Amino acid sequence: MKIIECKKNIFVLDMKNTHYVVGVDEFGRDRLIHWGKKCDADDYEIFTFGDENSNHTSLDEMKQECTVFGKTMYRECVLKANFYDSCREINSCFCGATVENDRLTLNFKDEHYGLVYSINYRIFSDCDIVEKNITVKNESKNDIQFERLFSAEFSLPSKNAYTFSNTNGAWGGEFIETNNTLTAGSLVFDSKKGASCHNNSPYFIAYQNADEHSGDVYFASLAYSGNFKVIANRDLYSNTRVLLGMNDFDFSYLLKSGESFTTPCVYAGYTQGFGEMSRQMNTFAVNHLLPRQFNDKVLPVLYNSWEATEFNINVSQQLELAKIASDLGVELFVMDDGWFGKRNNDRAGLGDWTVNQDKFPNGLDELIDGVNALGMDFGIWVEPEMVNPDSELYRTHPDWAYHYDTRVKSELRHQLVPNMTRADVQEYVFDCVDKLLSEHNIKYIKWDMNRPFSETGAENLNCPKMLYYLHTKAVYDIVDRLKEKHCDVQFEACASGGGRADLGALSHFDQCWTSDNTDGIDRMTIQHGYSLLRPIKAMRAWVTDIAGINKPCTLDFRFNIAMQGALGLGGNLLKYSDDDKEISKKNIALYKAIRHTVQFGDLYRVSNPDENEVLINVYVERDKSSAVAFIASRGTRFFKKRINILFDGLEKDAKYRFTFQNREYIKSGAYMANVGIPAHIHGAYYNEIVLLDKLKN
Repeated sequence: MKIIECKKNIFVLDMKNTHYVVGVDEFGRDRLIHWGKKCDADDYEIFTFGDENSNHTSLDEMKQECTVFGKTMYRECVLKANFYDSCREINSCFCGATVENDRLTLNFKDEHYGLVYSINYRIFSDCDIVEKNITVKNESKNDIQFERLFSAEFSLPSKNAYTFSNTNGAWGGEFIETNNTLTAGSLVFDSKKGASCHNNSPYFIAYQNADEHSGDVYFASLAYSGNFKVIANRDLYSNTRVLLGMNDFDFSYLLKSGESFTTPCVYAGYTQGFGEMSRQMNTFAVNHLLPRQFNDKVLPVLYNSWEATEFNINVSQQLELAKIASDLGVELFVMDDGWFGKRNNDRAGLGDWTVNQDKFPNGLDELIDGVNALGMDFGIWVEPEMVNPDSELYRTHPDWAYHYDTRVKSELRHQLVPNMTRADVQEYVFDCVDKLLSEHNIKYIKWDMNRPFSETGAENLNCPKMLYYLHTKAVYDIVDRLKEKHCDVQFEACASGGGRADLGALSHFDQCWTSDNTDGIDRMTIQHGYSLLRPIKAMRAWVTDIAGINKPCTLDFRFNIAMQGALGLGGNLLKYSDDDKEISKKNIALYKAIRHTVQFGDLYRVSNPDENEVLINVYVERDKSSAVAFIASRGTRFFKKRINILFDGLEKDAKYRFTFQNREYIKSGAYMANVGIPAHIHGAYYNEIVLLDKLKN
């Protein structure tokens, strides 16, 4: 892994298996030279060509890393600015490159207006991931107003059409995969609600003739939790370009004299097949992106009491649930909504982060001490980014919510959105959560955000259209400060389900809530979509009493699905039968035995239930010493299904011992990958978990 300047102003980002090659041509323009399989570095060069005609210029055709608005380039741009004299064209020249270890920076300057922008790159020793973003600096005496500040531009190599995979989801149906072949024109995936992931996702996956094992796959994911935009375009020359960054919807940024700004990072790669794409991104996220305190530690099995009690909380009932959870093997007990302020329903109390004395007359520690005495850590739910109008906080500070004086504030879920761009609001939020963590033995914070923005007035900002970015940054900063002070506390990102399950959030939170939909059948699809470009380790997955809406499934089946991430329980344990408790205890013990493989191993998606009726996911330890296969079917058609189940990812020459459908096998990894084991899949909710151990020589 290194960065090579193979010729003057041609730079090779040399990774494990791929090259990303950029350069600057004789006219000082940035150029993409190659992205894909490795070549001889000495062969790389920059080709120049002339205009096609007056309507189709060479500038408009070339592949660049940062297209700026102006001249005869009419395609989508990364940067667009207004200067003090109303000029809107950026005319830059190259002003040098710096190479330092794993980082490359290409610098450009518009001399007349004092705008300097840099294209920043970073590579990593253990994967084929490129980090990219843009830094802008104002070296003039005048302000510069940006209308667009994207993070990265990518030009795909093939002239053939690419199919783009993204998501088209909703609350309760996050990460539903969608695929569109781009033959001409543009595709746009974006968010305008203030959070990133309920509908489209802040990434692109572009592929040709690809499946889990083969085919060219190019991908990039934006590490940002606010409004984003991904634009893919295929022009008349059959060039496909993709740009992504902060959404330019309701956006502007005022860069004052002497100031600089760096856009959110994008992480990109090229692989053969979707499976390797997911494994690359999972490895990268665990090793380089997730917060350091817990990135190398297994996440605990938790129980959340929301479904059992909702707002009707008291100490004795919570301890009764905690006792059952502890007996089942749960390691972390989380109390959800209803513990604070005058919070007896969702209409009041949000913002008043003090313990409800009616529900906890002896204080919160009575419950926490009881939970700790049972051998479990204690966690708690908060929603600091929201406020109820019926709260002491709002009655004292009505101006703290986003608003326009001439407009009625829109309530969703009886909530308004506090103006997190204000320093006093940020300090209030930090102080409330800090006080909670300082005064009580709390090891886990479930941080929620349950509605999108509206009436986005922020009179405190000189550039109000930056509030989406500044709000997101404030959340990141507060969580970072809290984690630094309370380094033994884990944080979970939740946003009305999976609305903030992006790489930006996972740069600051230790895990994310995947969806409020915990239906075992639906989660087969939701978790598949999540797994494409997000780390499995961080995916919270619960077993609850939602046994299937018109799609019934057993408790064992629900455990099978939920154990494929970071396991949690959320059902009403007070109603569990003795059989239910034994099933839960058995599965929790099994999960603890395999969770290192699930959370840190490599995922091989063998069969997609939406295509093949049967879900088969195989998780393999990095050293190939063991594996676990999850097999589940929500019901096969025409009575039954006989298939050979393949087990990918095993060491080809090694032998593995395992038991499947009541028979013990010893087979080689090559046999398991190419021939497989015959299986009879039948019934409405078939499920089986297979443990494979490599035999010693």
